[in-house]
Amino acid sequence: MTEVVVIATIRPLPEHRAEVVAAMESVIADVHNHDDGCLLYALHESDDRLVMVEKWSSVEALDEHSRGPALAELNEALKGRLAEGLDVQVLRPHPAGTPDQGTV
Repeated sequence: MTEVVVIATIRPLPEHRAEVVAAMESVIADVHNHDDGCLLYALHESDDRLVMVEKWSSVEALDEHSRGPALAELNEALKGRLAEGLDVQVLRPHPAGTPDQGTV
C-alpha cells in the first residue's frame, strides 16, 4: 500500500474564522482518536487561510475517512463560513533526499 498525502486549504470568512478553527479542532481530535490509517492530521494557519496537512496509510484509509462522520460534521459546520470552496489536493509522496527530511 502507498501512503497518501492531502493538502487542504480552507479560507474562512474573516468574521467566521474563530468558528471555523473551533470546528477544525474538534474534527482533528475525533480523527486522531477514531480514524484508522491516519498518520498525520495537522492544522496550519496564516492570516487569510488554514491549511490541513494529512498523511494516510493508504488510499483505502483516506476513502474511509472521506465517508466518515467526522468529515460530514465538518462540512456541515463550514457551510456559509468560507470565502470560497475547499482546495483539496491528494498527492503521492515522492521521497527525495534523506528518509527523515524527504517526505511528510
